[in-house]
Formats: sequence, C-alpha cells, structure tokens
Amino acid sequence: MAEQSSSDSRIRSRGKRRKQPTKGRRAMTIAAWSAAGLVLVGGSGLGYVYFKLNGNIKGVDINAALGTDRPENVDNGSMDILVLGSDSRSGANSEYGTDEGAARSDTAMIVHVYEGHKKASVVSVPRDTLVDRPQCADPKGKTVSGETRAMFNTAYEVGGPACAVKTVEKMSGIRMDHYIEVDFTGFKTLIDKLGGVEITTTQRIDDSKSHLSLEPGTHTLDGEQSLGLVRTRKSVGDGSDLGRIQLQQAFMKAFINQVKNVGVFTNPKKLFDVADTATKAITPDSELDSANELMTFARGLSGLGAEDVQMITLPVEYDPADPNRVVPLKAASLQVWTALKQDKPIPASAVKDSAGDKGAAGSLVNSN
Repeated sequence: MAEQSSSDSRIRSRGKRRKQPTKGRRAMTIAAWSAAGLVLVGGSGLGYVYFKLNGNIKGVDINAALGTDRPENVDNGSMDILVLGSDSRSGANSEYGTDEGAARSDTAMIVHVYEGHKKASVVSVPRDTLVDRPQCADPKGKTVSGETRAMFNTAYEVGGPACAVKTVEKMSGIRMDHYIEVDFTGFKTLIDKLGGVEITTTQRIDDSKSHLSLEPGTHTLDGEQSLGLVRTRKSVGDGSDLGRIQLQQAFMKAFINQVKNVGVFTNPKKLFDVADTATKAITPDSELDSANELMTFARGLSGLGAEDVQMITLPVEYDPADPNRVVPLKAASLQVWTALKQDKPIPASAVKDSAGDKGAAGSLVNSN
C-alpha cells in the first residue's frame, strides 16, 4: 500500500515544469504502474482501449484552483508529487466505517524524483501533524478560513485536493508538480489484479481495527489483507500513526518489487485488467487525466526499483500540549525541505531525533 514528458525530457505533459519523472510510494506506485501498462496497451493500436481508459479517469485542476500564490516553479529536472490515500467511507468503502461529515487524507506522501530519474525520496506526513493550514477554496469555490495548529488531514477534509496541496506547499516551500489520490476499494482491487504482494512479518500482527491477523513468516497478501496492513496501527509500535507509516513504507517497497516481477506485459488481458483497475482507482491532477498523459508519465517512472527510493517520515515530536498529536521538528524539517529543493538526498541527521524513528514498526515487515 499513488506525474509528462516532452522532447527536451521535461516531465510535465503540458510543458510546465521539470523533466521526466520517476517512482514513489503506495498510491504513487499504483499510478506509475498503471501508466506503464498503458504504454503497452497503446502500442497495440487498440483505439477503443484508450477510449475506455480515458473514460475511467476523473482529474482535478489543481493549478486553476490555486492560481499564482504558490512557490516558485523551479525547472531543475526534478519533480514533486503529493500522493494522498483518501479515507472516504462512502460507496464501496462503507464497510470500513462511516463518514464523519467528509473524507480525510488517511495517507499523505510527498514524492521527490531527482534529476535523471534514477532516484526518489518519499516523505510521509503523519495525518495528526499539527500545522498552520492556509486559507483556501473548497471544490465548490467557497473560501475556507486558515487555522493554526490544525491537524494536517483536515486540509483535505475542509478544502479537498487543492487545499491539501496548498497546505503542503506552505509547509515545505516546494511547488507540487502533480497530485494523485487513491481510494480504499481501488487499492484493494488493484492488489488482487496483480496477484497479491509478498511480504515477510518478523512478529505476529493481530489488529482488530484493521481486521488483520498474521503469524510471523512469509505471506502473499491479497487486496483485503494489504489494505489491512497499511491501515494497521494499534497493534504495532507505540500504537500511533507513526508506526502505521513505517508499515506502509515497508509494504510500498514490497509493492514496487511485485510490480517489476509480475509478468503482466506477456499477458494482454491481465495488462488491460490492471490498467482498467488502476485508472478507476486514482484521481490525478488535470495534467495526468488522460491515457496519453499517464503513458508519458509512466515512461519516466519505469526505471526505479525499491532500492532506489529513500523513505522517511517527516521529522516530528509529540506535542507537549496533546500527546495524541505531533508537531514538526523545525530545524530537522527544514533540513528535509532544503535538501529536496536543492535536489539532494535527505541527510540522516534530519531524522535521527524524530519520534517517527523511535519505537519503529517497520522492522515488523520485510519486503522480499
């Protein structure tokens, strides 16, 4: 348990920023893989396939919603993508609970693809992180007031994708080139289409909230189990969202390996099934909302393996006023954002004092 191209190797399909892309985290990799499938489907000359897949894709125009009040659009060959996993409980997702007024972003990752597209870094943002949420407009154009010490995932709740992007850009000072959202049901179905994901657990995992029970050992998780793993929290680490993030990151590396080894390209029907499922599972920004644009996106993402992706959690500490919330470590977070702005690896010193690296849950799961 996830954004273009041009002749000068720029990544954005409409020529707006950075050269070609590369791969990243849970939903991010889902989108990358679906696009890779589209490359072959398109090569078959089946025009109706494009028509079918285009009909699956519903994009959101982040650029129009945010206007010009954004960080500088740097053209240094890198790319940044905000990937959200939505926890909406509407429709087919209702089996996971009921909505409390609106959907929230259950998983949030900032994926930075370095120049040359051979390496990527992923920064997971805990949903309970207290941030200064800026004023933004919701999907209906209504102004939503800003708020200090707001939980990070409320940005999506009150203002939708554009507000989530604006909040990330305010936090980081980095302009997001793309946005991709994945929902529960689409994620689960895609894992099943891929034949499951193999992981090894080093300890027993038994979580009644996520409905997952696994003994230590190697398992091929189906979609339901995979969803359970990336939602497991209470039974791992310190029971917080920080432990769950580490499980998600371990699963993501296993997922990347599975995508590379699944053998879909030799099976046209499976290829189409995967592409069909993936394009239904995601909501991309408007610069990735066609089969052609996703194909171009995929060409830049296809070169990365799990070993090429650095994954960290935003450096945080527990909030002194509320131990159920976390706040960014200012100096360490600045190190992270500065490294990405400069297209450099994130230094180990940035995360050494973070609560996200203590009481680790990631050691519970190994990718195979």
